[in-house]
Amino acid sequence: MQTPIKKEIVDTLIANLGIQDFAKATIREVKQVAAMSEQQSGVEYIKMEMGIPGLPAARVGVEAQIRALQNGIASQYPDIQGYPELKKQASRFVKAFINVDISPVGCVPVVGSMQGAFASFLTCSQADKRKDTVLFIDPGFPVQKMQLQVQGVKYETFDVYDFRGEKLGPKIESYLEKGNICAIIYSNPNNPSWVCLTEDELRTIGELATKYDTIIMEDLAYFAMDFRQDLSVPFQPPYQPSVAHYTDNYMLLISGSKAFSYAGERIGVVCIGDKLFNRHYPDLAARYEGLPFGLVFSTRMLYALSSGTSHSAQFALAELFRAACDGDYNFRDDVKVYGERARKLKDIFLKHGFYIVYDRDLDQPVADGFYFTIGYPGMTSGELARELMYYGVSAICLVTTGSHQEGLRVCTSFIRDHQYEQLDERMAIFAVNNPR
Repeated sequence: MQTPIKKEIVDTLIANLGIQDFAKATIREVKQVAAMSEQQSGVEYIKMEMGIPGLPAARVGVEAQIRALQNGIASQYPDIQGYPELKKQASRFVKAFINVDISPVGCVPVVGSMQGAFASFLTCSQADKRKDTVLFIDPGFPVQKMQLQVQGVKYETFDVYDFRGEKLGPKIESYLEKGNICAIIYSNPNNPSWVCLTEDELRTIGELATKYDTIIMEDLAYFAMDFRQDLSVPFQPPYQPSVAHYTDNYMLLISGSKAFSYAGERIGVVCIGDKLFNRHYPDLAARYEGLPFGLVFSTRMLYALSSGTSHSAQFALAELFRAACDGDYNFRDDVKVYGERARKLKDIFLKHGFYIVYDRDLDQPVADGFYFTIGYPGMTSGELARELMYYGVSAICLVTTGSHQEGLRVCTSFIRDHQYEQLDERMAIFAVNNPR
């Protein structure tokens, strides 16, 4: 059967963009091919490549930011340590939804978790001259590796796919025992697989971090978005799982982008455990006038990068945290639509012969959320991604995220109600054209 979009259109665009291996095409390149194919063919694309929030920004934050601007805050430089009310509410938020105590001083506003990660990498990689390498528990966010490339910092990586449960500890320790790992980073829930590390796995990571004096960077970009359970009731279990319960060596990256759909204002916080914040590393002290870890992070790294974080956006996030902690605003209610979309999309793909690549959290099916992963029998990642472009479906290959599995990452954020029927029709044609 004829594909919805002529193959010649897609193939010519890929060639003209100089993409030699579509498996390694970046998100931006896939997006560009999809946009140009849509324009030339007149066929609407079902866009699943970009991890951008597709919901309106939380109103409570918008209104607080407007008030701050109207009151003249835009004329004032923000304190490099952050707006005091945001620091207070961030500390409350961590207590309310993770059940961890962090002093307000250790909750530092950043220009989104992207900047938070960049500054964290800088600080961790300079803390001990003997430790010059970051370990990624992959798959993960590709840009974080780019950040290390920009900094000239080395990294190691492994795909968690074959190392869940009891296998995770020995795998991590095989890297830590070399003595060169300064930090370990992972996202939970995970981008792109949406697997969620269990309490036992987080305990293992925390205990190893303490044993080998390694810092854990826990990326909570998709905070409380494991929709298998309701993590949105403040100061009551169940809580967002975190390594912070099992080690003092942690930095929590909490973003306003996904949970509050506040991506455009580039706002987040890095919450540094009290003991780590106040710790004096000899190598940092020698380089930065005797400052402890937390003040190196804020008064040196962040100050050099941006001299603070958007003042009005800090007022927005402070109010979002306050409203969530006080029970005035349930952020989960706004974003649980992502899980509903994932369930519908998975059903369509599975119906037409696809499979879920990262399909389980040990004994549980993986949650439905912002992302999921698909594969098709007999096709490599690059072959599948390219073939789907002929059907007006765009997604990125897992190889770009550090995964060793053949398959694609699907993002649910831009799916519209009328596109479920479109996808069903197109995947029916796909299945006929690509018999298993």
